[in-house]
Amino acid sequence: MLNLLKEELQKFANPEKAGIFKKFFKRGSGEYAEEDIILGISAPEQRKIAERYFDLSLDNLQELINSRIHEHKLTALLILIHKYSKADELLKKQIFDFYLKNAKNINNWDLVDLSAPNILGNFLLYKDKKILYNLAKSDNLWERRISILSTFYFIRHGQFEETVNISKLLLTDEHDLIHKAVGWMLREIGKRDQKRLEQFLIQHYKNMPRTMLRYAIEKLNPKKRQQYLKGEIK
Repeated sequence: MLNLLKEELQKFANPEKAGIFKKFFKRGSGEYAEEDIILGISAPEQRKIAERYFDLSLDNLQELINSRIHEHKLTALLILIHKYSKADELLKKQIFDFYLKNAKNINNWDLVDLSAPNILGNFLLYKDKKILYNLAKSDNLWERRISILSTFYFIRHGQFEETVNISKLLLTDEHDLIHKAVGWMLREIGKRDQKRLEQFLIQHYKNMPRTMLRYAIEKLNPKKRQQYLKGEIK
């Protein structure tokens, strides 16, 4: 089945789309997606293909996640999320462990954003969340992004503490993908509880990377956004 999946993905490869998709990922020399291969398959096409291979084993998914081909990884994660959604507690734990083992191979922002909330976030909702703090301190960019994106699931369930705490750990991160992710999660808190967002901002906004701040305040009213950008909030 694994070879059939790979063949099917290859049939949908679109060089023109691949050229467009490459603009969304950093593929220059020394950049994070330098060695990635992009086939140019749309997300809806990948989802349709993934639906036909939901029975693939974790061993097969391991091979896909190890691949340099971006669509192999994305399709593997679509299948993994589906498996998780249908799993009993024992299998959910196995998928959780599998995901953590492969965190460094989930090596693009779209892969993290698709999977971290739906697997790590879901699994840890009512459990000890220490692992996310460990990931936030990792030297690996993707593990750090996974740490903050996993908290999106908590936010959706009205839990903001982990997002706030992990955001504090990542305030001095140097990578723009972390700045964007943290700002996005803070904005999601603000959409549900503006007071809680502003409690965080008043304490930290003058030390936040500019991109992080802009993302975080995006849904505030224009006057207040300008006050934060000009450093006028006390």
